[in-house]
Amino acid sequence: MPKFYARRRLGLLTALTGLIASAGLLDGPAASAALPAPVSAATARAYLASLTVATENRTGYDRDLFPHWITQSGTCNTRETVLKRDGSGVVTDSSCAATRGSWYSPYDGASWSAASDLDIDHLVPLAEAWDSGAGRWTTSRRQSFANDLTRPQLLAVTDNVNQSKGDQDPATWMPSRSAYRCTYARAWVQVKYYYDLSVDSAEKSALQGYLANC
Repeated sequence: MPKFYARRRLGLLTALTGLIASAGLLDGPAASAALPAPVSAATARAYLASLTVATENRTGYDRDLFPHWITQSGTCNTRETVLKRDGSGVVTDSSCAATRGSWYSPYDGASWSAASDLDIDHLVPLAEAWDSGAGRWTTSRRQSFANDLTRPQLLAVTDNVNQSKGDQDPATWMPSRSAYRCTYARAWVQVKYYYDLSVDSAEKSALQGYLANC
């Protein structure tokens, strides 16, 4: 084969490889969730050691005491913002509702093409936060917690997986994908530390175990 045509063929192959890689076909799902990166395992272990250990108290809890989903920008509320952040090729209508896109749920490894198949998980559930000290907060602080896009607290995941999690802590529930458990534990501790929330003894023990394997 003449050198000119060989170089041209190599150039075309390189370009094609680049397009495939940019589409995510060589690196797993293109629609990977974009949870803000949690602290390192070492930092999470240090944070966990400093958290207050206390018995949980759900007296007076009501989900409506944590106002969500609030407007974030233009017509987009928190749920819609996370769907756009965590998806790939997301198209929205004039009211910011996702009409098309693809999403990868890191809890169970499932991929979805309809926003209705996804819930936005509060990684540290609202009820768990209440149990751990949020009952003493102002409504404004509870609203900030429920809509926090800065900490690793909100994530688009398979709806029935989120529903099966409910308000459980890591002592009784962790993602079925073991590869994500370290990330989940690090994020959980970071959120609790930032908001000065307590942990119960079983929760702390479970987190220590997961973080030891990170």
